[in-house]
Amino acid sequence: MPVSDNIPVTMMQQAIETGTAVRAAADIRKDFPILSRQVHGKPLVYLDSAASSQKPLAVIETMSAYYETCHANVHRGVYEISEEATAKMEKARVKVARFINARQSKQVIFTRNTTESINLVAYTWGNTNIAAGDLIVLTEMEHHSNLVPWQLLAQRTGARLEFVPITDDGLLRLDIYEQLLQQQPKLVAFAHMSNVLGTINPARQMIAQAHAAGALVLLDAAQSVPHLPVDVQALDADFLCFSSHKMLGPTGIGILYGKRDLLEAMPPFMGGGDMIRTVGLRASTWNDLPWKFEAGTPAIAEAIGLGAAVDYLNALGMDNVRRHEQEITAYAMAQLQAIPGLTIYGPEVTQRGGVVSFTLADIHPHDLASILDQEAGVAIRAGHHCAQPLMERFGLAAMARASFYVYTLKEDIDVLVQGLHKALQIFSL
Repeated sequence: MPVSDNIPVTMMQQAIETGTAVRAAADIRKDFPILSRQVHGKPLVYLDSAASSQKPLAVIETMSAYYETCHANVHRGVYEISEEATAKMEKARVKVARFINARQSKQVIFTRNTTESINLVAYTWGNTNIAAGDLIVLTEMEHHSNLVPWQLLAQRTGARLEFVPITDDGLLRLDIYEQLLQQQPKLVAFAHMSNVLGTINPARQMIAQAHAAGALVLLDAAQSVPHLPVDVQALDADFLCFSSHKMLGPTGIGILYGKRDLLEAMPPFMGGGDMIRTVGLRASTWNDLPWKFEAGTPAIAEAIGLGAAVDYLNALGMDNVRRHEQEITAYAMAQLQAIPGLTIYGPEVTQRGGVVSFTLADIHPHDLASILDQEAGVAIRAGHHCAQPLMERFGLAAMARASFYVYTLKEDIDVLVQGLHKALQIFSL
């Protein structure tokens, strides 16, 4: 059961309580064991945190301690280690709720990832509330996880999909957004921060506009919650989704936040154990929130690991995380722009997070990523980044992407730049 249902502690109070202090990235790196390894005989330079972040020792040790001392199934056991496991897992839920400033821990649903969280809403809320002819507004910069579920919902129900276009510098056409809102959509779903362009969208403004038009809003916060202070009450988001593995936590667990009245009205997503109150041969009744949406044995160790990741980020302070990434991103963009033939996509540094996507001359991004790996030990992402419509918008099949986090150093950017110059030499460009 929850350690606390109502959550009066604000994020600022929590930061004070955890002793937030500024730590240098070079010192922070010591907390991440993987960053001390070598690849191809060179020190690992990890620049793919937008895909998945590395894990601090605090998270690794917390999960190991759970398995070593109190692993048992949760909620149903009446013996000591089961009760200990339940308390640890539900305490992690409270930590996550406080981290995003949710009113109550029961508004935090554990899922597998952002993708499952969005699908849960599309199937449960969507199947109940969307009908033929209803409008759903999305944007051209969405990750496939925030496109495909709505495409499937539209196919099931006959709903319409319309899209907010983007400018050449990667910003949403808010004038078109206002026009689409005049058509009274039932739902607006968009990314808080683009995983490709790094664009940080004006979520609070867009949510307020959508509500004024009578629409609910799902905010894909997979890229924002790990990197920015996010307050669901200030945003007034109806649904908000994010993943543990992008915020220093383990894989296999994600979060769906929802307003309580919406979650209460939604039917279950999956049936099975723990999501029921009573079961008969022909009918069943459902458990309370949040367990109504958590069928079967949950990702217990992963939830506890996510709680440890939240503790780690709170100790750093999310304002400090944001400032560090702005500094690194500004440095990276300045260095990359000096490379002949290199094109950066997306807005100015003041309007983006720690993501820089680019192309270099006529070198295919996959070749570029391979050269950087082999020649410099640099890990970047190459491809369509699960955003094929966005690639089409720029007339490209793929981009290279470097992404940063709390452990990224300016020296990492220097190695990246050296590797890119090496690629130009290899291709005689």
